[in-house]
Parts: sequence; structure tokens; C-alpha cells
Amino acid sequence: MAFTSPIFLVFVAAVVLLFNATNQAIVRSTVLLGANAVFIWCYVDSAVQLLPLAVFLLVCYGLIEMVRRSRSALSLWLGVVVAIVGFIYLKKFSFLDASLLLPFPYLIIGLSYVLFRVLHLMVDAKQGGLSGPVSLLDFLNYTCNFLTFVAGPIQRYQDYMRFKEQSLALDEHRVFQAFARVILGFVKVGVFSAIFKYLFDSLSGRVLDTAATTAWPLLCAMYVAAAVCYMVYLYANFAGYMDIVIGVGELMGMQLPENFNQPFLARSFLDFWSRWHMTLSDWFKTYVFNPFLTVLATRFTSPKAGPYLGVVAFFVTFLIMGVWHGTTSVFVVYGLLMGAGASINKLWQVMIVKRLGKKVYKARAETPLAIYFSRGLTLAYFALALTCLWVDMPQLLALLRRLGAVGYLGCYLALAMLAGLVFYVWDALLAQLVPLRVAMAKASSGVIARNMVLALQVLLIATVASFFHKAPEFVYRAF
Repeated sequence: MAFTSPIFLVFVAAVVLLFNATNQAIVRSTVLLGANAVFIWCYVDSAVQLLPLAVFLLVCYGLIEMVRRSRSALSLWLGVVVAIVGFIYLKKFSFLDASLLLPFPYLIIGLSYVLFRVLHLMVDAKQGGLSGPVSLLDFLNYTCNFLTFVAGPIQRYQDYMRFKEQSLALDEHRVFQAFARVILGFVKVGVFSAIFKYLFDSLSGRVLDTAATTAWPLLCAMYVAAAVCYMVYLYANFAGYMDIVIGVGELMGMQLPENFNQPFLARSFLDFWSRWHMTLSDWFKTYVFNPFLTVLATRFTSPKAGPYLGVVAFFVTFLIMGVWHGTTSVFVVYGLLMGAGASINKLWQVMIVKRLGKKVYKARAETPLAIYFSRGLTLAYFALALTCLWVDMPQLLALLRRLGAVGYLGCYLALAMLAGLVFYVWDALLAQLVPLRVAMAKASSGVIARNMVLALQVLLIATVASFFHKAPEFVYRAF
């Protein structure tokens, strides 16, 4: 079911109306279960294609109950290993022998986020974070919530149960804000995402065409432009999707966690990942980084080694997070780039603080030159690393050969400086427009004005959609 299709809008409207028709928790849970089933069914052609997901869910449900009852480390490790092995098998990772895989097509969309929720429940069950047994109805609604099934956000089970027991009361203001958020999401997906996808498709085809006799400087320029267009396309697509599901959740009295916080304001790679896909970053911090860092700290007790343990922990965590995005070898490269970015960032912080001291480092980091150069370096690194998400391994190797080490480094530095300059000019322009923005905010606060703004956004969506025929489908579900 495409999130930008009229069918999805009708589906959402029906679910919201049915959900708000009663205040009884069991009826609402049943409505949500039915909506989840209909939503997932739209991705398959037959019931057989749902069988692997159903078996995975039931096995994991049994494992969670086993861990909750025993509260032993052995049961937790057994549950985690079985869940991860099952996930790797069902996702058909490239290193698996094809003859061992299931011989029929089946649903794998949403499986990654189901795994996150399952592992979260297992760890909380071991630590006593569950107040009692998890009912099968709550388990299915939590792991397969149609709003978060495809690509998050990753909601904690305790937060989901809080919504179930004390749903948010809807009033006129909350309903309007929810509708405005949904429409803003469609603007991002249907307008900005569509435009930058069109630009990216035009540029990437020429960049990856090995038969073309493109001059080296022009190839570098087109590659940088394609990388930036893909990054903006991915952000608009993903952030727009989050706006849609969070807004729909509000209409159902459900408060889903935010997933983005102005990531392009980030001054470092670690800061960037605290703003981009925040629920994913928080999950890896809680269930991978912190436990791994604790293990390292117990093995290496020297005070001198302490600051560098974080470097190692960041590399391993971001490597795993990067590899999680896909099942082929090119995503290993992506994981290595993510790990390198995080560990180099942390190592730089350790070394520069050791050399200058915290006070001097903080003062120098707040200078305009340092701020905008750091923002430029961060954006450039992430944009070029995202190349792994739109090429396969042969294409990546061919592109690197054509660019050369000098060309790739030149692309990175040129993009970093250009991005820093653009950020500086943009912030200066926004500072000059503050009075105008305040005046426009006051003028649009009335009922008629704010409805006019929403109507103009809908008109913009329709206009752009008529040009591109349809909005791009949600891209992040492919990962």
C-alpha cells in the first residue's frame, strides 16, 4: 500500500474513525489489530507469503515469555541468537547459500523493525522491565503497528502500553495540528522528494555510465550533485513519511516518538546521528553501544585507555548499524564508513581536548569559521557515504576507479566548503528575515489564514504530482 496513494488515505480515514468511535481499550486494540492485518496483507499476493513472518513472530513471542519467566542470562542469549539468526535467514543475506533459503517469495518489509522491538522486549524481560506477561494481542499490535511497521519510528513497549491505557484526548487544536503535520509530510514526500529524485535520476545515470566519455572535472561535479540530490531526496522522503505517521498517530491519540531534529544543523558526525533517525540511534546506543562499552571497561581498566574505549565502541556500533541497512557487500562498505566517521569523530574529540583543554576547545569550536566548516564536513561525509545506498559493489568500484583517490578527496573537500558557505549564507538570510517570519506567523494564526495555508499546500502537492504523475514511494523501507 503506497503511502502517497488515495487508497492509503481512505484506509487511514476509516481506521481513525473506527478507532475514535469507542473508548474501550479492547475494542480499540481489536480495531488496530485489524488495521495492521489489512495493511500488511496489501504487501502480499497470498497467505503463504505471510507464513515466515507469522512463524518468526510466534517464535519470538515464545522466546520473550521464556526470558521473562527465567530472567537468566542464558535464556536471554538463546533468545537473542535465535531471533538474529532467524532474521538473517529470512532477510536472505548475500553470504547465505541460495539452496538453503525458502523456495518461494515472502514478505520481508518491516522485518528489521520487528527485530528491534523483539530484542528490546527480550532485554527488558531479562532486566525486569516488564510488569507482567505480554499478551499476544499487545505483542502483535506493538510489533506490527501499521504506522511504524515499515520503517519506524522505534517506539518502546512501555510507551506503547501507556498510549493504550491512557490515550491522548483529541480537541480542535490537536486535530488541526495533526492534519497540518500530515499535509506537511505529503509536501515533503510529494514535492521536495519528487523534485530531488527527478534530479538525482538524471544525474546518477550519467555518473554511473561507464561508457560515457565524461571529462574528469565534470564527472566529479556531477557526482557531488548526484550525492547531494540523493541525500535531500532521502531526507525529504523519510522525514515526510515520519510526519505522516506521527500526524495519523495523533489522530488516534497515539504519541509516536520523533525521528528527526534538524540534522543539517549538526556540527559533527556524532551530533548528526543524534538528530537523524533518532529512534534507531537511541536503540543502538541502549542495546549495543552501552553494553559493549561496559564490557570493554571491565576488560581494560587503565585510566589512560578509558577515553579510547569509546572510539572502539563507536566504530563497532556504527559498523553494525550500517551493515543493518542492507544484505549485500556494498552495505559492509557503508557500515565501515559509518564506523570510521563515528570513531574518527570521537578520536578527534579525545585528542583535541587532551591537547587544548576543554575550555579552549569549546571556545574555538564556537567561532563562526569552526561552526560552518564543521557543518560542511559533516554533511559532505554523510552525503558521499550514502553513495553505498544507490549503487551496487561493481558500480561503486567502477566509480572509485574513475574518480581516483584525489578525485574523491577533492569531491569531499569541495562539497564541505560549498556546504559550509551555503549554511552561512542561509543562516544570515534567515536572521534578516526574522521580523518578516514573525509577522507571517501572526498573520497565519487565524482560522481562515491557517486553513488557506493548508489549502495552498494541498494545491502544491497536486500540481507537482500531476507533473511527475505520482509521488515517489517510500525509499527507506528498502533498507
